[in-house]
Amino acid sequence: MLTAVGGIIVLAVLLYLVYLVLEIHVLPGVPLTTYGANTKSPGAGSWALVTGATDGIGRAFAVQLARSGFNIVLVSRTKTKLEDLGREIQSKYVGIKTAVYPIDFSNATVADYEGLGRAINHLDVAVLVNNVGASHNMPESFLETSDLDIQNMVNINVTATMQVTKLVAPKLVARKRGLVLNLGSFAGQWGNPLMATYAGTKSFLIGWTAALGEELSRDKVDVQLLNTYFVVSSMSKIRKSSAMIPSPDSFVKSVLSRIGRSSGALGRPYTLTPWPAHAWLDWATSHLVPGAFLLQKIYDYNLGTRKRAIRKVEQLAKRA
Repeated sequence: MLTAVGGIIVLAVLLYLVYLVLEIHVLPGVPLTTYGANTKSPGAGSWALVTGATDGIGRAFAVQLARSGFNIVLVSRTKTKLEDLGREIQSKYVGIKTAVYPIDFSNATVADYEGLGRAINHLDVAVLVNNVGASHNMPESFLETSDLDIQNMVNINVTATMQVTKLVAPKLVARKRGLVLNLGSFAGQWGNPLMATYAGTKSFLIGWTAALGEELSRDKVDVQLLNTYFVVSSMSKIRKSSAMIPSPDSFVKSVLSRIGRSSGALGRPYTLTPWPAHAWLDWATSHLVPGAFLLQKIYDYNLGTRKRAIRKVEQLAKRA
């Protein structure tokens, strides 16, 4: 009997690992046509709204969603950058429409959000990508973080995400099909000593996305947190891609091919860890690495990063 029980346990573990491999590397996600993408007749499809759209991951989302057959609402801080990207998209994907709305989410007012609501009121928005985000300039303790930096991170990472979703989600519910993607971070899952405020805002997104996902699922609106490790970007200050650190284009391509799956976030509802190397890291740290050990290692890593950043600032000051 013990042998039989042991065999069943081993078989169950093997089947789980096989399914995990399939989740991370093989199984496809929900096709974008489900949400109204139309490549056969460009311009006839639904609209996708992307915040933080002019750089990095946001720009990649805007371009790839346009390529997939969505018209695009571009939302970011700088009007000229938005207009340049809109013209680029329309030139590259003839027939696709774009609309722009400049807003500085760090100090957005009620009037700013009301203006965005009016700008999209007549549009069939089917996809929302809450990409805009802010982090620390360098690792620092919470007690050293300025009140302005705390306010900016909360306004951009939390308030903006909720307010824009509050504008768009009713349209998705009314059409009985839609998609909301929230840019998460491993920092929110692990905790991130010396970047506590950023980690706290990303932890908020984990709980909020799960709750929102369950609420909107009754109206066939799919909501997912995109659990993300490092990606080449101005925020991460990483310029060279690798197997562990994808370019924005590669990362977004992975996201759009895995909508509705979990990948390395297997077992966590409404969460997707799309990039394969990130997915394995997510799974391993969730199941194999003690949390206290992980926090200590992150603290040591961030402390080293802080020391290097300070030395760089001091060297630049001497040269000046």
